Amino acid sequence: MPPLFAPPAPPGDLETLTLERVRRDIAGGWTLYHAAAFEELLSALPGLITDARFAATVGDADQRAAGQAALSKALQLGGHLAIRMGKTDLALSSLERAIAAADASSDPLLAPMISNSVAWAYQRQARLDDARGLAVHAADRVERDHSGTPEGMRVWGGLLMSAATSHARSGDYERASDMMVTAEKGAERLARMPKPQDGKLLSVFNKSSVRIERVRLAVQHERPSEALTLARGMRLSKDTPPSWRTWLLLDVARAHTDLGNGVGAVKALESLKRNAPAWMRHHTLAVAVVRDLWNWSSRPTGLKPIAEFLGVAD
Repeated sequence: MPPLFAPPAPPGDLETLTLERVRRDIAGGWTLYHAAAFEELLSALPGLITDARFAATVGDADQRAAGQAALSKALQLGGHLAIRMGKTDLALSSLERAIAAADASSDPLLAPMISNSVAWAYQRQARLDDARGLAVHAADRVERDHSGTPEGMRVWGGLLMSAATSHARSGDYERASDMMVTAEKGAERLARMPKPQDGKLLSVFNKSSVRIERVRLAVQHERPSEALTLARGMRLSKDTPPSWRTWLLLDVARAHTDLGNGVGAVKALESLKRNAPAWMRHHTLAVAVVRDLWNWSSRPTGLKPIAEFLGVAD
């Protein structure tokens, strides 16, 4: 058994290891995550964490703090991957270490950003009061101290959307909707600010992400007409990750299905299969929607290839 406490082993490619490269590799890891390349990410993640741990131990105080920030983002990535795999306790363990690294860094936005990830893990565990309380507390702190910067606005917006989601899942859709309107106004302010330098390592928050989340909450609360009204005419921002585009298309397909519009549902599913097949395979909602459509007495045209792709054609 390896020792419980030991200094981090130096990476094998120490000569080429720089903080800039560590950050770039971690950003690449987040790109893999948003592309649903989970097996590739699972293989790369131990190396990312090892490199970041080493970067957090070398150099002067400022360099070590920057290394701790990189380690925090690598551990947060591990937490997100664990949540996707259904291992929420493992995720919380990784995120606890991520917050400790964030506190040792010089970036005051890192800890609240990771609090958003913790709130997501709590939501997955149905700990909605804990999730909401954590997100609201962190959002208030960020709004007070950092709302004048684009980085602060993105972190605040992500936390506000998380709190709204917890309200909605607790049955308070009206409160959630009000918070989403506030978030949308914040996203409009953000659009007028300079773009942050390290956008890939910040919370996903823009006008598109807020509208996507509003569509999702409307679908979850069995308001399909409202969901389609919110989705109609959306023009997604270029920095909207594939994972968020996936959620939008699935929710649109679900809304059309709930309204009995098989043509609209299949159109959304075809777009998803064409643009994000990996996410489609990973998402249980895709299977649920296709299975519902498959069980209709008159199946929509174009459904069979999608059902075969997901393995639900019988």
